[in-house]
Amino acid sequence: MEQNTLLKQQSNPYRFERKFFVHNIDRAAVENIILHHPALFSEIYHERYVNNIYFDSLEFKNFIDNIDGNMYRTKYRIRWYGDIFTAVEKPVLELKIKKGLMGDKKSFPLVPFKVDIGLSASMLKDVIRNSNIDSKIKFNLQGQVPVILNRYKRKYFQSNDKKFRITVDDEQSYYKINKFNNTFLQRNKDSDNVIIEIKYDKKYDLEAGEIAGKFPFRITKSSKYARFVELLYF
Repeated sequence: MEQNTLLKQQSNPYRFERKFFVHNIDRAAVENIILHHPALFSEIYHERYVNNIYFDSLEFKNFIDNIDGNMYRTKYRIRWYGDIFTAVEKPVLELKIKKGLMGDKKSFPLVPFKVDIGLSASMLKDVIRNSNIDSKIKFNLQGQVPVILNRYKRKYFQSNDKKFRITVDDEQSYYKINKFNNTFLQRNKDSDNVIIEIKYDKKYDLEAGEIAGKFPFRITKSSKYARFVELLYF
């Protein structure tokens, strides 16, 4: 009970995001471009591996909403850091909420579970049911199933004025999640692409255009989740 009291729902204020899809440029070159940007970005935090289990409806509504550019949508995922196939001690359920060009993320601690060949939709439903999260969220997740397990390495940068944060993701790998039996023997890799995201408060949106314009990369609206679903299911 004490742990649940300490680990209350966390929510980030709505923020803007600009995303770049970088093809066939290695990570070192990308980081060099960031570090030489006029906004004087520098690395913050520590590099780490990010792991996610993404949920969607049987009809892949979240995927379709993303492809169609639906301005109002909610995506559910479980996130943890470090090893991918392990006993996950501190998993977090995240709701990524899009409202127009702005995004919000709400986080809820989950009970521990293992990611191994025993992973199944029913086991993850038990994790959700046994965790101290809002009953409305539990109800909404009843119509969702796990579809993708993915992993990538992430580094963090911040502008000198602290208005803008950048994340750089590469070493991406992903697995299809079946409803019952998962061996995770079929590992799919994406080693040719780097994903960059600029994140900032909406009051800095005009400045963000100038910040983004000084990068030699193209802006994309497609998410990692949408790309991996398309590759594995369509």
